[in-house]
Amino acid sequence: MTISYDKFGLKEVINASGKMTILGVSKVSENVLAAQRFGGQHFFEMSELFVQTGAYLAKLLEVEDAQIVSSASAGIAQSVAAIIGQGSMYHTYHPYTEHIKKREIVLPKGHNVDYGTPVEIMVSLGGGQIVEAGYANGCSPEQLEMMITENTAAVLYIKSHHTVQKSMLTVADAAAVAKKHQIPLIVDAAAEEDLYKYSKAGADLVIYSGAKAIEGPSSGLVIGKKNHIEWVRLQGKGIGRAMKIGKENILGFTQALEDRLQNGSESGESMKQRLKSFIDELNKIDGLEAKIVQDGAGRDIYRASVKVQSKSAVDVINELKLESPAIYTREYQANNGIIEFDIRSVNEQELGSIITRLKEIM
Repeated sequence: MTISYDKFGLKEVINASGKMTILGVSKVSENVLAAQRFGGQHFFEMSELFVQTGAYLAKLLEVEDAQIVSSASAGIAQSVAAIIGQGSMYHTYHPYTEHIKKREIVLPKGHNVDYGTPVEIMVSLGGGQIVEAGYANGCSPEQLEMMITENTAAVLYIKSHHTVQKSMLTVADAAAVAKKHQIPLIVDAAAEEDLYKYSKAGADLVIYSGAKAIEGPSSGLVIGKKNHIEWVRLQGKGIGRAMKIGKENILGFTQALEDRLQNGSESGESMKQRLKSFIDELNKIDGLEAKIVQDGAGRDIYRASVKVQSKSAVDVINELKLESPAIYTREYQANNGIIEFDIRSVNEQELGSIITRLKEIM
């Protein structure tokens, strides 16, 4: 059997936008494919598979327990439901019952973002009610604390380039506020590279995407306190049933995380070295001015930032997508005339293709 783009009438894609869900996020390694193949070709007691892979990963990540889920978004919804229900089977089968009043999830206003879907949709799916703290241009520990009431179930912190970065309290600040009021802190760190930092900063539950920095198959991970993870696991009998993950991706993710810890990921210095000749070639194209910039959220990720001077950046972005291979870029600053190129998933041949297309467009 041959699988190809042509079989389904699909365009080939060069992914210069980063680890993005709209493009399938990441490529997986042969190691991961082998683990997925083993999972796909064998049977398991699924409850035991979750417990044992969770325990294995928890040991690697130096936390009490872990639960593999279908995605980081599912991790948010199930974590919220877990904290609200606190292990109640009645709540598991009746997640939106009015019998439970403690449903408020407090988060900084600048963290209530749309990352492909609004954060508040996932919180609502878990039965939570969003309460915003602070303002769009910042949130202090004091502003977070003043929104906590007797109906607060948890504090939620979104660590992402999508959120407001300036004048924002840290995860450790949020953890101190949560601890003072004896409520859990949930950190959504979906695309983050550091798999230890947020647990060590005091978060009770931390959520990661399996397919982004970890470069696994479609999956997610929730790590943290043992009783909280057991409550998350219980959601498989409730809202988590609609978000279940298959055995092949459980084992594929486990292998991907183990490989990531052993081999690391491309360093920022390596990205800068690979970007140098790309930037030089871009600056030879009339109407473009290119430079290297660091990720807006401070991660060790470097990209090409290209100022389009003689055309609309939006028009250039759209033209890059028209042909096959379609070239996808980071579009967040298009309104300022800037296109960013993330090269983590781009090889040298593809970099050459991007330069050729830009020469044609400009």
